[in-house]
Amino acid sequence: MAYIGQAPANKPVEGSDISATVITGQTALATAPADTDEFLISDAGVLKRLDASLIGGGKIGQVLQTQKIDQFSTTNGIGGTGFTDVTGLSQAITPSATSSKILILLNFYVSSSSTDVRQYYRIEKGGTAIGLPSAMSSGTAVFGSQYNWHSNISTSMVTLIYLDSPSTTSATTYNLAVCNNGNDGGATLRINFQGNSGNSTDDDNGQSNITLMEVLA
Repeated sequence: MAYIGQAPANKPVEGSDISATVITGQTALATAPADTDEFLISDAGVLKRLDASLIGGGKIGQVLQTQKIDQFSTTNGIGGTGFTDVTGLSQAITPSATSSKILILLNFYVSSSSTDVRQYYRIEKGGTAIGLPSAMSSGTAVFGSQYNWHSNISTSMVTLIYLDSPSTTSATTYNLAVCNNGNDGGATLRINFQGNSGNSTDDDNGQSNITLMEVLA
């Protein structure tokens, strides 16, 4: 390119060379950029503006947890009353965007009063089970299950993990629902304790919790 007079000096662009009407706040950011912050990038030589909200998905927007330390038990069976919600093991979350996903982490301490009995577990959202397998001609659709082989002794810390897409910015509640196989009045499914009461020196007492993480798009 031809110049009239002397060619401009080859030097880096400094803050004083750029008008504040083009780029405001010319000093460096002291904290992580907010979604409303903007950057200038070169796209094949074309200068474009980029919103910070478009940089890097998968951030954790919020983390909420409920811990259950008291006892819960039920004799509900799949052949009778069916699934029942575990009292105190639920957590509500309000997503910040409809594109957000919710990572559900359920950890619960469980035992049974009877030998040779299966236990069934479901994750529910607003009272409806989620993450279940495809419909079957028979059997029980569950998110997880366990076979208890020895009454009063066999205890487990069970973990259920699921990534949900609620597609809403309204408050959404997740919880654990459980039941035994067979009919009502059979085995007793126990949360947070082992043995008849959990109060004997030979009995175990545990804790359960549900954690929700909002994963930003």
